[in-house]
Amino acid sequence: MRMLLLLLGLLATPLTADEYRIETLADGLQHPWGLVELPNGELLIGERRGRLLRLNADGSRTLIDGLPEIASGGQGGLLDLALHPDFADNLWLYFSYSQPGPGGAGTAVARARLTGNRLIEQQVIFEQYPKTSGSAHFGSRLAFDPQGYLFITTGERYHSRDMAQQLDNHLGKIIRLHDDGQVPKDNPFIDRPYALPAIWSYGHRNIQGAAIHPGSGVLWAQEHGPRGGDEVNIIKAGANYGWPVVTFGQEYSGGAIGEGSHHSEMEDPLWVWVPSIAPSGMLFYTGSQFPQWQDSLFIGALKGRKLVRLTLDGEQVTQEHHLLSELGSRIRTLVQARDGGIYVLTDESNGKLLKLMPPL
Repeated sequence: MRMLLLLLGLLATPLTADEYRIETLADGLQHPWGLVELPNGELLIGERRGRLLRLNADGSRTLIDGLPEIASGGQGGLLDLALHPDFADNLWLYFSYSQPGPGGAGTAVARARLTGNRLIEQQVIFEQYPKTSGSAHFGSRLAFDPQGYLFITTGERYHSRDMAQQLDNHLGKIIRLHDDGQVPKDNPFIDRPYALPAIWSYGHRNIQGAAIHPGSGVLWAQEHGPRGGDEVNIIKAGANYGWPVVTFGQEYSGGAIGEGSHHSEMEDPLWVWVPSIAPSGMLFYTGSQFPQWQDSLFIGALKGRKLVRLTLDGEQVTQEHHLLSELGSRIRTLVQARDGGIYVLTDESNGKLLKLMPPL
């Protein structure tokens, strides 16, 4: 019933701008994608074209050197950023990117120590197999869970969607690794013949938002549908999320995809958008600046050009609210600031770093 209500548009309600104020911290960014806040309060911003910037306390910007070769173009480029849970001690910065190579490109993840304004001791800890042609559907988000495992979301590279149902490749999968790239021995497919051991879940289309639930420690993710059918999912080890066998979307030409919207051996989504909002960026709010938003799930919308807030009752969505529609901007990335504000990156040629704070 909750999906039916959303599909009919009965639960979406706008929030007025007097519930928050918007601070512009930076503009003139070229399609910013990844964002992390350093222990000293400075920010690192990744631009999709393959640049990593430090936003200093005085508002100036410094270019960080040491990135690898990146296949930037289309949806590819420098993608997500994440700090090691013990970054203050070990200085490990993680980043995902579209990696060029034989056959085309694929999502990869590397880590390097951030020393001053340079990345050193770089290690590639994940390479999507196989590399394919095209410049769409790389994913990709990075999330550390409370046990220190690293989750990597991918896409099925658009033209290879049937491979999302096969376990001999990394396309359309969520990956789970130790922080150094080693495969955990309790991964669900580690002993299955012909399956790649790093796979945690499969049957995904293009996941550009992921976050760890603050209460359960479980990964939640949202993914792009085709023409309709964007999803929020609670991720389970070894589970099949259906693409392209089941979906609430349809072909861009208007035809049906797969077998419908439900399969008894595949996971149903928690929440669906029809028509698509093109979700990207995701966080569970746990800060103190907005007590009325505690435990809400926030999701950015690219095509929808808004920020979505889902209120939750356990693992049930009870209502959808919309923020920032007045900006008309593509919302790419969300990060909770240490002071309880919310950082927002807009994905545009003149992209901005915004911060949501309570009204003065």
